[in-house]
Formats: sequence, C-alpha cells, structure tokens
Amino acid sequence: MTRLLRPLGIAVLGLTLAWGNPAPAQSFEGLDLSQSSKKKKKPTRKPTRGGKKPAAAQPDESDSDSDASSTTPAATTSPGMDLTGGTAAPAAPAAQPDSNGGMGLDLTSDTTTAPKAAPTMSFDAVDLTGKSGDRQRLDVAISLFKNEEYEKAAMSCFEMLQDAKLAGLHMEARYVLAKSLYRMGLYHSSLGEFSKILAVGPESKFFRTSLEWLFFISRKTKNETVILDEIAKYANQEFPERFRTEFHYLLARYHFVRGKALDQVGRPQDADKSFNEVKRLTLLIPKTDVFYPRAKYLEGLAYFRFGNQARSAADKRTNLNTVGAIEAMKEIVRVTRTLGGDAEQVAANQKLRELAFMQLARTHYGMQQNRYALFYFNKVERGTSQWLEAMFEASWANYRVGQYEQALGNLITLSSPFFREEYFPEALILKAVIYYENCRYRESSLILQDFERTYLPVHDQLELITKKQLEASEYYGVLSEVQKKNKEGLERGETDVILERILRLALTDQDLKKTNESILELEGEMDVFAEKGDTFRYSELSKRLLEGLKQQRTGLIEKAGVMAKGKLETELVSLKQLLANGLRIKFETVTKEKEFLEEQLKAGGSVSIVKKYRYSVAVADDQLYWPYEGEYWRDELGTYQYTLTKGCIQRDSANRTIQASDSN
Repeated sequence: MTRLLRPLGIAVLGLTLAWGNPAPAQSFEGLDLSQSSKKKKKPTRKPTRGGKKPAAAQPDESDSDSDASSTTPAATTSPGMDLTGGTAAPAAPAAQPDSNGGMGLDLTSDTTTAPKAAPTMSFDAVDLTGKSGDRQRLDVAISLFKNEEYEKAAMSCFEMLQDAKLAGLHMEARYVLAKSLYRMGLYHSSLGEFSKILAVGPESKFFRTSLEWLFFISRKTKNETVILDEIAKYANQEFPERFRTEFHYLLARYHFVRGKALDQVGRPQDADKSFNEVKRLTLLIPKTDVFYPRAKYLEGLAYFRFGNQARSAADKRTNLNTVGAIEAMKEIVRVTRTLGGDAEQVAANQKLRELAFMQLARTHYGMQQNRYALFYFNKVERGTSQWLEAMFEASWANYRVGQYEQALGNLITLSSPFFREEYFPEALILKAVIYYENCRYRESSLILQDFERTYLPVHDQLELITKKQLEASEYYGVLSEVQKKNKEGLERGETDVILERILRLALTDQDLKKTNESILELEGEMDVFAEKGDTFRYSELSKRLLEGLKQQRTGLIEKAGVMAKGKLETELVSLKQLLANGLRIKFETVTKEKEFLEEQLKAGGSVSIVKKYRYSVAVADDQLYWPYEGEYWRDELGTYQYTLTKGCIQRDSANRTIQASDSN
C-alpha cells in the first residue's frame, strides 16, 4: 500500500514521541489475548475489603486468578493500535489536518490528491504493542490457559523455564504452569510447582496467591496432611482474611500430628509444646466458622492427651485436663446440631459428632464411669462409621456393670458374616470371660480354642515380619502386595489370608490409612499421564513431572513403612497379651473344672455348679421376639439380646479372678 509522507521533521518527531513513551507494564492477568479487538467489556468484580466473609462460603480457586495483577495499572490503548494480537486491520483514525497543520503521519488511503510520489515505508519490524518477543511468548501461554488449553499452556511455560535467557519471566511462567497442572487434575504436580514459588520467599510477586492455592489443593486431595508441612513453613506470614481460620486449623492439625510423632519416639517435652500450640491455635477460630467443630475436636484430643500423661488420678492437672476434654467434645455435639451447609458439610459434621460421642464414652470409661460411657456409646447411630467400634467398646462397659446378656448380644453382631473382614480379636476373649464368670467353663474353653486357631497364625506371621529388620519401604511393600491381590481379585493362599488380616490391622491406624491413601492417589495421578494426548504424554515436561511424583511416592512410602512397622510391632505386643490372657483364662477354667469334679467325687456325684435360669420372652409392644437360630439379617444387626438360660447356682457370688482391665 502506498502512503503519503507529510513534512519529514514533523514525522520524525511523531515517531520519537510514540517510541519514547512506552505503554505501562502489562500483567498477564489483566490482558486477554484470546479475544478480538472489538470485544465487549466484562464487568469486573470488585473485591470486598474489610468486610467479613460468611463462614459457610468456601472460596473457589478462580478467585486467585486475578490476584497477582490487582495492583498493576490498567492497560491503555492508543487509537488505531491493536493490543489484542488479532488479525483484523486497525481502524482508520479521523482525517488529519491540512499540510499547514500536519500532525505526523497521514494514514488515510486517499492518493488522489498526492502532489508527487513518495518512498514506500514498511513498519514490519516495529512492535506496536510495546512488548518484547519474550513477553509475547508468555502472553501466548496465558492466552492458552484462559482458553482452557491447559496442556499446551503447561508445555509452553515449561519451555520458557528451560531458557536461561528468560530468567526474568521464570517466576510468572512457573505460576501459570502450576495453575495449568491444577486445572488438569494433577494436584500433587501442581503442589510441587507452587512449592518452588514459595521457596523464593515473600518478596516474590506470586508468593501470596501461591499460599492461597495450597488451600485449594488441600481440598482436592484425600489427605490434607500432604500440605501441612508446606503450610507450617509460612506460619509467620500474614494470610488473607478469607483463609485465616482455615490456616489456623491446618496449622493446629500439623502440630497435633507432630505431637503424636514426638510422643511415639519418646520426646514428651517437645510433644507438650506441640499440643500446647494446638490449644492456642484452636482458640483463634470463631464459633461461627465451619472449621470451629474440627478445631474443638483437636483441642479436646490435646486435653485428653495431657490427662493421660498425668498418671496419678489424684493429680489436679489430670482432672482439669479431663474436664477440658469432656467440655470440648460436648461443645462439638452442641454446635454440629445447628450448623448448616451443603450435603458434604452436613455429612462431615455428622461424622465429627460420632467421633465426639466416642471420645466422651472413652473418657468416662477410663474414669470407671461405665454407665455414662454406655450412654454416649449408645448415641452413635446404627450403620455409621463408628458404630461397630462403639458396640464392641460398649460390650466391655456392659461386662463391668454385669449386663452380660447385652454384651453377648453385641458380640453376636460383631461375629456376623457381614463384618467378617473386621478385626476384633478381643471380642472372643471378652466372650470367654463372660462364660467363665457364669460358670460355663466348657463353652469358655471352646471359645479360647477358636481364638487360638484364628489368631495364633496371625501372631506368628507378625513376629516373622517384624523380626526380619526390613527397610521401611519393604514393610509397606508387604502390605502393598496384599492390597494389590485384593484389588485384582487374585487367588490367595492361607498365608495371604493371614497377611490380609494384618493389612486390615495396620490400616486401623488412621495416620497410616491416610498416608496409604496419598500413595494410591499419587499412583492414580501417575496413571493420568497415560490418558493425555501424545504431545503432552511424551513431552519433557511429563518426564520431569513423573520423576517428581515418583520421588514424592518414595518419600511417602518411607513414611508409611515406618508407621506400618510401628503399628505392626504395637499390635504384636497387644496380640501377645491377648494370647497370654487366653492362657490365663484357660488355666483358671481348668482349675475350676478340677475343683468341681473333686467336689462331685466327695459328695457322690450330687454336686452341681450350674442351674437353669428363669427367663421371659416378653417384649415391648413395638418389638417382636424372634428366636435366633444361626441366621443373620441385616436389619436385625445391633438388636440382638442374648439370654443366659443357665449359669452359676449363686450368680452374684462368682469370683471375678479375671478383671476387665487385664483383658482390655
């Protein structure tokens, strides 16, 4: 196209002014390169400052997308200049004045009045956007991200990170990469990139928003503890108000887990500091906040731990800590009745209330207040996650107060085929003790034989595993192999069945269970790469990310291995004690049978220690008596009431040589 040139001096001055005054620095969040030059303005959402956000509202990760650019000046556009990167021709400016008042270049296409031909000028090498080519590369990646082409955006940012010449843009490129990985569902990989940004320190432009993304990731992972260590590193930083209570809760969780670990390695004084920090942090969470019940639960457990540390019942600290634990759990019960929220939040509150009832019951049981313990055990609803545990522990409280029929009824439910996979070895010991207390020595001996036949092989296998002095990862490998066979439905031998019981035993430890879930989650994320397109799947970025996930998995396996070894060693000691108690009961049973036979011989065979009891099948009007004949119905579980038809002649005079505390 031929252009006419006005007086040269004025033209040079116009160019000088245009180039000497560059456009303000553009933030990638404030510039959308994906739209045409005639896009409509989007209404911007003004952030609320100083106002308090409702506790039930959970911030979404999209809230952080614009935070990094909130302080960047708005983009300014000169007439006729296209900053959107589109291909449409720029709009023609208004007609320029006559040559007497020329104002630079005449960009009109009117050639009819040209007095003479002028040299052709090309502007191909001029970047009218005022940006470097490097910055444009990053803007392209941002445009891909905004167009939800996350794989391409991630690879584009990764390529920039490999170029040392672009060091000035590396931080922003890594931030876009981390967000892209998050949107792809690669949460652990995303966490790794955000961690690198945070490691630079608060002076980074993206430090604050990267902290916020940690919370988003914690809500996506099954085990929130994977980010607790990361959050704890920045405990002294000022968090945004909308995340402050969640931060205090997660930090309290971190100190609680740390305190438990310190107790396990024999460092109670250091553990005291962590548990005191738990109590301090939970006080910072307001009662109306969604994290308040969870914080109170941690506070109650911290008080309970201090109560257990003070062994003497006469110690005032024991009483104060016990009262503190009870009051914290009661507060959870009160609060969770009134807190609303979505279905997920309601379910979480329901589960928390069950845990509070369990802790209240255990606290009263430990203080020998068995009827209070039974009251709270019975508050746990049928079919919930804590129901079986509540029934089993209530059986011990029933035994203590002499309610043998109710205790045996609970044990019938636990032995049903519906719960064959559950691990309650103590149930058989309790059953044997109850029969022994009621002079049913023969039945007691048969129950103990059943216990030894079932759990002696488990004991032997546990002893074999723990004596091998394996590496931590190998302990987890044993359990992982069983898990794999279960998942794939492979044929299992007798040893595998025993190891399966050990796996269920190990996973009764909640910390180990959560760590195991994290490992499985990592493995699932590694499998996701195989589902991506070939360009991303075989890229250098994928290789690097997979290497990072493998390293994380190795670290978690080491951690899980240590926890698994500790749990197996603890359960081995417990099983040894149960087997020893079984032998003691068997010895007492044989002794009683011998004494009975000797008395029969002396009396000429007319002595009896057992008599038939009178009993009634009468039930309430809203109940139906149905004799149990060995069959199980799901709707009957938890309602069994065992009737002792015979027992000691003098029922209340039976000598309790086996105390509940010895077997419990």
